[in-house]
Amino acid sequence: MSNEGKKVKTHYKGTLDDGAQFDSSYDRGEPLEFTCMAGQMIPGFDKAVCDMEVGETKTVRLEPAEAYGEHNPALVQKMPRSNVPNADQLPIGQTIYLRSGSSAPFPARVVEVTDDSVSFDMNHELAGQALTFEITLVEVAD
Repeated sequence: MSNEGKKVKTHYKGTLDDGAQFDSSYDRGEPLEFTCMAGQMIPGFDKAVCDMEVGETKTVRLEPAEAYGEHNPALVQKMPRSNVPNADQLPIGQTIYLRSGSSAPFPARVVEVTDDSVSFDMNHELAGQALTFEITLVEVAD
């Protein structure tokens, strides 16, 4: 039985290869709800849930291509420091939100601040990493 196109609710815990937890629906106290295989989730998570049955728990390890993709060096950009308000107050590693023209704000991590420029990494923070999810299917609705 496929869950494709159905609204599902899952509880999950996500960890990195070193065992560090990066996310958990249990910590938020409610399951994650999404439409299975509708592109709302990373591809590997969607695929893992597609053929699960309510009450089933499975553990899947996703390579970067099935998660947030490989780290893309082209998404690390330098901007003139004069174009960045309060550049001297930006801590390395902090995520801020940038806007390009009339686009919606998007997250970027501060990777370097020099006298002349500020470098931002616009890759997803988990890009390039393998992720392990322990997933329990809680509910399926047509």
